[in-house]
Amino acid sequence: MASEIKEFNKLYHDYHGLFIRFARTYVTDEEDAEDIVMDGLIYYWENRKSLSDSSNIPAYILETIKHKCLNYLRHQRIKEETEQYLAEHQVRVNNLRIATLEACDPQEIFSNEAQQLIQEALDSLPEKTRKIFIMSRYEGKNYQEIAEQNSLSVKSIEFHISKALKVLRSKLKDYLMAFFL
Repeated sequence: MASEIKEFNKLYHDYHGLFIRFARTYVTDEEDAEDIVMDGLIYYWENRKSLSDSSNIPAYILETIKHKCLNYLRHQRIKEETEQYLAEHQVRVNNLRIATLEACDPQEIFSNEAQQLIQEALDSLPEKTRKIFIMSRYEGKNYQEIAEQNSLSVKSIEFHISKALKVLRSKLKDYLMAFFL
């Protein structure tokens, strides 16, 4: 057992520096290169009994380190490609969000919504009240003209308009608050 420890220490002492320089040629991170070299030495040590006596031990360990460096670099490449893909994906997502926001017209959204609420409110009014309100607000007729066409008094027209406005205010209360803000 003591002779095995001496053997490992001699191998480590004689070749560690060379192995580190080799690994650092390909793996730029010092700690990662050190880990690869140690993994290579441990791999050799665990498998040394299966090697023939004529094996070139330093070459065997260097070959192991070479393969570990290749695996490390391939892993780094996959990691970088994945990070690049994710970054490109995020750029596409952000561009889509920007385009959507640029195309968004709050005036149109609120206008369409308000029109729908107004139409719902008008549809909920009694027929006579709706007709009088439309004549006043959409056709631009004054109360006297509406009263004459409907054989009603001006006071009756005022009542119907007031009733319609009350319903509209109720339906549009949340919209009007947002509009004022």
